[in-house]
Amino acid sequence: MASIRRVYWVLIILLAVPFLAVGARGMQYQGGGPGGPGGGGRRGPMSPDDRLAQMTKDFNLTTDQQAKIKPILADQQKKMDDLRSDSSGDRQSMRSKMMQIQQDTNTQIRNVLDDKPKDLFDKQQQERQQRMRRGPGGPSGQGGYGGDNPPPPPPQN
Repeated sequence: MASIRRVYWVLIILLAVPFLAVGARGMQYQGGGPGGPGGGGRRGPMSPDDRLAQMTKDFNLTTDQQAKIKPILADQQKKMDDLRSDSSGDRQSMRSKMMQIQQDTNTQIRNVLDDKPKDLFDKQQQERQQRMRRGPGGPSGQGGYGGDNPPPPPPQN
């Protein structure tokens, strides 16, 4: 009886190991795993509603400010989606257009905010720009590419 249980456990473990290995490898390439302040566990841009909820929490927005900011965020997402779906341009021009859209959106949002939230918004934007300059992995460089940490190989299908 005990040997039959042992055989079942060995079979369960042998069947589970490949699934666990595939799941862990898939998370590595799909942005899965633990998320940090940069939202590393999430994949893709936040929806306008999610961004508005986060901004309401961060900046203590009034309902009037929320009503003004929501269409700004929706417009930004539409412009970004249109730009992503247009494959005719090169990556550099696409990147500069995206940066311009982001800059225009930030200016419009900033105009809606009061003085104290405006200062916090500016601080968040500066931190975001610094994170983007540093690249993946944060200030210590852990997880970034270069040196002893080459980029991961492309996923094999």
